[in-house]
Amino acid sequence: MDFALSEEQQLARETFARFSTDRIKPRAAAIDEAGQFPQELFGELGDLGLFGMRYPESVGGAGVGFLSLCLALGEVARASLSVAAAATMQSLMATDFLHVYGDEGIHERLLQPAIQGEKIGAICITEPDAGSDLSAITTSAERVNGGYRLNGQKTWITSAPVADFFTVFARTGKENRLTVFLVEKGFSGLVIGRAIEKMGCWALPTSEVFFEDCFVPDDHRLGEEGEGEVSLRRILGEIRTVTGALAIGVARGALDEALQYAAERKQFGRSINCFQAIQMKLAEMATDLEAATHLVHYAAWLKDSGASYHREAAMAKLFASECATEICDKATRVLGAYGYAREFPAQRYLRDIRFTLYGGGTSEIIKLIIAKDLTT
Repeated sequence: MDFALSEEQQLARETFARFSTDRIKPRAAAIDEAGQFPQELFGELGDLGLFGMRYPESVGGAGVGFLSLCLALGEVARASLSVAAAATMQSLMATDFLHVYGDEGIHERLLQPAIQGEKIGAICITEPDAGSDLSAITTSAERVNGGYRLNGQKTWITSAPVADFFTVFARTGKENRLTVFLVEKGFSGLVIGRAIEKMGCWALPTSEVFFEDCFVPDDHRLGEEGEGEVSLRRILGEIRTVTGALAIGVARGALDEALQYAAERKQFGRSINCFQAIQMKLAEMATDLEAATHLVHYAAWLKDSGASYHREAAMAKLFASECATEICDKATRVLGAYGYAREFPAQRYLRDIRFTLYGGGTSEIIKLIIAKDLTT
C-alpha cells in the first residue's frame, strides 16, 4: 500500500498551508472577535481555486479530487474553523446540487461565480423539529402555475445572512416526498430570520430562514420531484469525510499551540515539555491525531478511487470529531490557566471544535449508521 500523497495532493496541501499561516492565522482572533463573515479571506480562497477543487474544468473547477479538497480544508481549519466551515459550505453542500441538476443558465449565472467566490451559497435542510430525522421536515412546496409556492421554516442555516442563493429541501406531491429547490436572494417570500448565537465559530453567520408563499419557478427545481432524500444521501459520505478533515485541522492547530507553549513555558527552572505529565498529554494528542488523519484520508481516497466508502466516511467523522475534541481539551490543559485566557487561541480551538460533533450527524446517529451497516 502506498500512503504517499501525489504531487497534486502535496501541492494542494502546501498551497493552503501557506495561505493559512500567512493570511488567516494572524487575523483569526480578530475575525472571531468581530463576529462577521470573513468576506475578504473568502474571496481570496476563491481566487486560489478552493471552491472548485471537486468540480470539473467544464464549469470552472479544477477537478483535482476529493482528497485534495480535504487536505486544503484541513489546512484552513488549522487557523480558523469559521473560515474553513464557510469554505466547506461553498465547496460542497451549497453548490453540489447546482452542478448536478442545474441547467447551463444556472451554471453560468450562479455556479461558476460561486466557484470563483463571487457569489455565496447555503443549504436549507434542518428545521426546528427536524434534525437527524429527515422524515420530520415539514416545509412544503405546492404546485402552482409556472412553478411552486414554498412555505416553511429552516434553522441552523450556515452563511444565510450573506448568501446569494439557497438549496432548499421541501415536501411535494401527493406522496409528500422531499424535493430540492433553488431559491435566490431577492425572491419574494424569502425572509432571513434571527441570528443564532453560538459557543464557537463566531465569524460563521448562522440563522433561521423563512419561506412565506415564496414563488420558485419550474426551472429552479433541482432534480425530479420526490428525489431529494436520494440526492442528499449521494453526498453524505463526502459531508462526513470533510467534517472529519475540519476536525483534524483544528486538532492540528491545537497541538501546535500546545507544543509551542510547552517549549517556551518554564517552571522549576526548565521548560514544561520536560515533565512527564506534559509529555504524556502531547504523546496522546499526537497519536490520536495521526490515527484520525489516516481514517479521514482513507475515506477520501476510497471516494476518489470510486470504491464504496460510506461506512469508512462515517467512521472517520465519528473518530476524528470525538478525538479532536479531546485533543483541544488537552491543549488547554497543557497551557494551564492560559488555556482559559482569550489572548491565546487554545480556548477558541476548544469552543470551535464542537461544531464538528454535530455537522454531518451527531456521534450517536453516526454510531447507529455504522452499526446498521455492520449488521445488515
